[in-house]
Amino acid sequence: MATPANLTHPERADLHLPSVLFALSDPDRLEIARQLRAGPLDMAECTLGNPEMPKSTKSHLMKVLREAGIIRNEANGRGRRLTLRAEDLDARFPGLLAAVLDAPGAD
Repeated sequence: MATPANLTHPERADLHLPSVLFALSDPDRLEIARQLRAGPLDMAECTLGNPEMPKSTKSHLMKVLREAGIIRNEANGRGRRLTLRAEDLDARFPGLLAAVLDAPGAD
Protein backbone atom coordinates (compact mmCIF):
# COMPACT_ATOMS: atom_id res chain seq x y z
CA MET A 1 0.00 0.00 0.00
CA ALA A 2 1.28 3.45 -0.88
CA THR A 3 1.70 6.04 1.81
CA PRO A 4 2.04 9.78 1.10
CA ALA A 5 5.82 9.42 1.41
CA ASN A 6 5.94 6.22 -0.66
CA LEU A 7 3.84 6.49 -3.82
CA THR A 8 3.48 3.58 -6.23
CA HIS A 9 4.97 3.75 -9.71
CA PRO A 10 4.28 1.33 -12.57
CA GLU A 11 7.08 -1.00 -13.60
CA ARG A 12 8.63 -0.42 -17.03
CA ALA A 13 6.84 -3.46 -18.47
CA ASP A 14 3.51 -2.09 -17.22
CA LEU A 15 3.72 1.21 -19.13
CA HIS A 16 0.88 1.42 -21.67
CA LEU A 17 0.95 3.64 -24.73
CA PRO A 18 -2.63 4.95 -24.41
CA SER A 19 -2.00 6.02 -20.79
CA VAL A 20 1.27 7.74 -21.70
CA LEU A 21 -0.29 9.59 -24.64
CA PHE A 22 -3.30 10.61 -22.56
CA ALA A 23 -1.08 11.98 -19.79
CA LEU A 24 0.97 14.02 -22.27
CA SER A 25 -2.11 15.32 -24.11
CA ASP A 26 -2.79 17.97 -21.46
CA PRO A 27 -0.77 21.20 -21.99
CA ASP A 28 0.03 21.59 -18.28
CA ARG A 29 1.19 17.99 -17.90
CA LEU A 30 3.23 18.29 -21.10
CA GLU A 31 4.89 21.42 -19.73
CA ILE A 32 5.82 19.60 -16.52
CA ALA A 33 7.41 16.78 -18.56
CA ARG A 34 9.34 19.34 -20.60
CA GLN A 35 10.66 21.01 -17.46
CA LEU A 36 11.78 17.66 -16.05
CA ARG A 37 13.65 16.84 -19.26
CA ALA A 38 16.49 19.08 -18.03
CA GLY A 39 16.74 17.08 -14.79
CA PRO A 40 14.92 16.38 -11.52
CA LEU A 41 13.04 19.19 -9.79
CA ASP A 42 11.29 19.64 -6.49
CA MET A 43 7.54 19.81 -7.05
CA ALA A 44 7.52 23.39 -5.77
CA GLU A 45 9.98 24.37 -8.54
CA CYS A 46 7.71 23.21 -11.37
CA THR A 47 5.99 26.20 -12.91
CA LEU A 48 2.69 26.18 -14.76
CA GLY A 49 1.12 28.63 -17.16
CA ASN A 50 -1.42 29.63 -14.52
CA PRO A 51 0.32 30.57 -11.24
CA GLU A 52 -3.12 30.80 -9.59
CA MET A 53 -3.77 27.08 -10.16
CA PRO A 54 -4.93 25.42 -6.93
CA LYS A 55 -2.44 23.13 -5.22
CA SER A 56 -4.93 20.27 -5.51
CA THR A 57 -5.02 20.65 -9.30
CA LYS A 58 -1.22 20.66 -9.51
CA SER A 59 -1.15 17.52 -7.36
CA HIS A 60 -3.66 15.87 -9.69
CA LEU A 61 -1.48 16.70 -12.72
CA MET A 62 1.46 15.01 -10.99
CA LYS A 63 -0.68 11.98 -10.11
CA VAL A 64 -1.72 11.44 -13.73
CA LEU A 65 1.91 11.70 -14.89
CA ARG A 66 3.08 9.31 -12.16
CA GLU A 67 0.36 6.73 -12.76
CA ALA A 68 1.11 6.75 -16.50
CA GLY A 69 4.79 6.12 -15.74
CA ILE A 70 6.08 9.42 -17.11
CA ILE A 71 7.50 10.73 -13.85
CA ARG A 72 8.82 9.36 -10.60
CA ASN A 73 7.52 11.30 -7.56
CA GLU A 74 9.51 10.57 -4.42
CA ALA A 75 9.75 12.04 -0.95
CA ASN A 76 12.56 14.56 -0.53
CA GLY A 77 12.58 15.94 2.98
CA ARG A 78 9.31 17.82 3.45
CA GLY A 79 8.75 18.11 -0.30
CA ARG A 80 8.56 15.86 -3.34
CA ARG A 81 11.27 15.27 -5.95
CA LEU A 82 10.08 14.72 -9.53
CA THR A 83 12.11 12.88 -12.16
CA LEU A 84 11.25 12.20 -15.80
CA ARG A 85 11.38 8.46 -16.49
CA ALA A 86 13.01 9.00 -19.88
CA GLU A 87 15.06 5.79 -19.77
CA ASP A 88 11.98 3.64 -19.06
CA LEU A 89 9.87 5.41 -21.67
CA ASP A 90 12.60 5.20 -24.32
CA ALA A 91 13.10 1.50 -23.63
CA ARG A 92 9.38 0.79 -23.87
CA PHE A 93 8.48 3.23 -26.68
CA PRO A 94 11.67 4.21 -28.56
CA GLY A 95 11.61 7.81 -29.80
CA LEU A 96 8.14 8.61 -28.47
CA LEU A 97 9.16 10.92 -25.64
CA ALA A 98 11.48 13.02 -27.82
CA ALA A 99 8.84 13.23 -30.56
CA VAL A 100 6.16 14.46 -28.16
CA LEU A 101 8.37 16.84 -26.17
CA ASP A 102 9.93 18.31 -29.32
CA ALA A 103 6.71 18.55 -31.34
CA PRO A 104 6.63 21.81 -33.34
CA GLY A 105 3.91 24.25 -32.40
CA ALA A 106 3.37 22.61 -29.03
CA ASP A 107 4.72 25.59 -27.08
